[in-house]
Amino acid sequence: MNENKKGIIDRFEGDYGIVTINDETEGFPINLFPLESKPGDVVEIDGTMITVVEDETEKLRFEMADLMGDVL
Repeated sequence: MNENKKGIIDRFEGDYGIVTINDETEGFPINLFPLESKPGDVVEIDGTMITVVEDETEKLRFEMADLMGDVL
């Protein structure tokens, strides 16, 4: 039984996408990622299927922008 995982795309290296899941990184074949995915996107991994979680990605980007505004 596959367990769904959620993580954040850290970067793409060669043929792999590196995803941070619970403070650890894990590499997945790049062909599993949607073409429009990019670093910073929140993704859900279900076996061999990776999907971008748009609402969580948008929320994370908003929170990061808000934090950056507080720093500046």
